[in-house]
Amino acid sequence: MSEAPAVVGDADLHTHSTVSDGTEAPAVLMAQAAAAGLWGIALTDHDSTSGWAEAAAAVPATGVALIPGMELSTREGFMSVHMLAYLIDPSDERLLAETTRIRESRVSRAEEIVRRIGRDYDLSWDDVLAQTVEGTTIGRPHIADALVARGHVSTRSAAFAGILHPRAGYAQPHYAPDPLTGVRLIRAAGGVPVLAHPGTRGAERVIPPDRLARLADAGLFGLEVDHPENRADAKPRLRALAQQYGLAVTGSSDYHGAGKPNRLAECTTPSAVVERLIAEGHGSTPVLP
Repeated sequence: MSEAPAVVGDADLHTHSTVSDGTEAPAVLMAQAAAAGLWGIALTDHDSTSGWAEAAAAVPATGVALIPGMELSTREGFMSVHMLAYLIDPSDERLLAETTRIRESRVSRAEEIVRRIGRDYDLSWDDVLAQTVEGTTIGRPHIADALVARGHVSTRSAAFAGILHPRAGYAQPHYAPDPLTGVRLIRAAGGVPVLAHPGTRGAERVIPPDRLARLADAGLFGLEVDHPENRADAKPRLRALAQQYGLAVTGSSDYHGAGKPNRLAECTTPSAVVERLIAEGHGSTPVLP
């Protein structure tokens, strides 16, 4: 267990940088967090911890605490389920092997999607690479940005609502472990798992109690209830489930810079929950000003 810092404040526990599908470098993200008046943020790039060092180096200048994290891809059948992983050991061999496999699958999936789109639209793999920086975990958002750059759609959101929507026939899934395996991997790496934005599909699609019970038994810490994309009709059900299974309720913006309309600090996690989370993690430690 980690020792919580003497002073803990509210934090935005779900943000992305250019390491995955955000549009701001980790250091810029930290500066934006300072401008937003946040005590701290968690950097949670998809299946990667590569942005931690740059973000940590920005802590003294920005005065913003960094909670190291990652958004681990998992999959339940055909449905993508994201698991936030806080304070993991970035060198854990099993977790490293799994995230490497996921990232490799993301790239091969992205190449196939671009090949399919290229039959009907002027789009190449080089167009997608032009939307990334060195070390980026390439995914559909970068294809979306390439479609915007080519003038096929107006925004990243429009790309996901149109060309990249499953009904268009171009997209396909990438490899990811099941959510139960994800929770176990995170805990084995000393981390604290939270189910990301579980209410985006509405109350009727909230995770079933029996499945949530299995995740809670395996070590799930909480549910990301206060999230701008969770539907209002789903939140009461999620809060009730969190209470039933003894899970924490977290809040986060899921900030992607210009990549999404979500605004940094629009949803946050209260200091008492942040303190509990820090106390449970032992794979890595927060970086404090």
